[in-house]
Amino acid sequence: MTKDHLAVSGHQGQRILRLYHLYRLLIGFALVLLISSNLDGHLLDITHAQLFHYSSWTYLIVNIIATASMHRTDRLLPIFALALFDVTQLSLLFYAAGGTPSGIGNLIIVAVAVANILLRGRIGLLIAAVAAAGIIYLTFYLSISNTAASNQYMQAGILGSLCFAAALFVQGVSRRLRASEHLAEQRAGDVANLEELNAAVIQRMRTGILVLDAEHRVLQANQAALTMLGCEKLLGRILNPHAPALIKSLEQWYSNPALRTTPIEPIVSAVQLQASFVKLQHNHSLQILIFLEDTSELNQHAQQLKLASLGRLTAGIAHEIRNPLGAISHAAQLLHESPHLDTADLRLTQIIQDQSRRMNTVIENVLQLSRQRQAEPQLLDLKYWLHRFASEFRSNSTPNRLLHLSTKGRSLQTRMDPHQLDQVLSNLVENGMRYSSKKHALSQVWLHLYRHPKTDLPTLEIRDDGPGIPIEDQHHIFEPFFTTENKGTGLGLYISRELCESNQARLDYVPQDNGGSCFRITFAHPHKLST
Repeated sequence: MTKDHLAVSGHQGQRILRLYHLYRLLIGFALVLLISSNLDGHLLDITHAQLFHYSSWTYLIVNIIATASMHRTDRLLPIFALALFDVTQLSLLFYAAGGTPSGIGNLIIVAVAVANILLRGRIGLLIAAVAAAGIIYLTFYLSISNTAASNQYMQAGILGSLCFAAALFVQGVSRRLRASEHLAEQRAGDVANLEELNAAVIQRMRTGILVLDAEHRVLQANQAALTMLGCEKLLGRILNPHAPALIKSLEQWYSNPALRTTPIEPIVSAVQLQASFVKLQHNHSLQILIFLEDTSELNQHAQQLKLASLGRLTAGIAHEIRNPLGAISHAAQLLHESPHLDTADLRLTQIIQDQSRRMNTVIENVLQLSRQRQAEPQLLDLKYWLHRFASEFRSNSTPNRLLHLSTKGRSLQTRMDPHQLDQVLSNLVENGMRYSSKKHALSQVWLHLYRHPKTDLPTLEIRDDGPGIPIEDQHHIFEPFFTTENKGTGLGLYISRELCESNQARLDYVPQDNGGSCFRITFAHPHKLST
């Protein structure tokens, strides 16, 4: 006999088995109470009193043992043995109590019905056959010793038929219940798989998703949102201290939902995020669904379009301005060589030549920016690349300029165009050397490469010991044509930031408390950048 003959199993089967145990215990206690109070002789026509007493006690004791020891329904043999004992013992009580007038035959029918709830198919019908055969045979055997029992054949036959009817009816109902249960389990499995699939999709989405309650407590957050906000855990926490800029945008959205919120920059993450908000009504409680988009790729495409437009503009500038500017510079040079000019006039011609060269430098820088080819990112080992850059810089530098390099961490890799990174770093190092020479005879610049502890992104800091940048100018240093020097063009830092953004890196200025300047490059993850 195999497990396949079980009708129900698992939690539902254990619940039915517990009810079956309780029912048999109640019947057993009722029979023992009946014989202990000497009421059996008044309520029942007991033919074999001693057999009835022994059978009642046996029925109760065996059921107590079965209740204490049998708790599982995934094994067929114990269930079958219990049902077989139940119908045979009740049949014996049926015989001892005098047959059908005792009413114990009804208990046999109930036992057959419960047995067919736990068992199915032929094994359940076998229990019904044993019960029907026991009733009919014991009635015949009882009529031999008691002629009054000869009139019980019709009732015994009806009880036997009812055993089969109960078995067939219960099995039919059980089949329908099993089909409904199987369908419910299948639907529940489909729903669970769909929920698991949705959770996996949400977790792997590059769009950050947050769900907040009315108190700004985080109810759900995917991995992209945690990475963008630079937090490892947010579930169950109030969002306000972790993302104040995002909460400020949310409050702006509350006041005017039709207004597009301004991009935000998290405190611990070097990305620019665009947030959008949706109201959700769940169980009479307000929830806010937040979508966070990393605009770095959009900025990269916009940067390419901007460079293309600037290229067309500078082509016209080169044609319309560069040629007349060359003529002015050449004429000033010839005038400067004239022996008939006094000192004041020579000074004026020198100013014309200096400003012409400065304008030519501006045009050259703009042309260089417009001619920038599209970034071709490569997988770079930043530690190896920086050591090679520092070695080349030192070999071509003068003794009064020192470049220091320190690295911390392992596997510091990114994807970036090496030629554009060389252009950015050369510009920043030269700026640092120039500002350092304003305060010291020995110019020094420090390069520090490490992995950021919160964003887990490779980070490079370029520091100098110069006078630093005034606070009022720090917000303008990356604007085109902004400069604090008479001979500067104001395009160096602007070009450097544009090149970083075209590689999905970020260039920022970090104020220093002890003086000097610090520029920080936060590189993209090596598996994030799309070529």
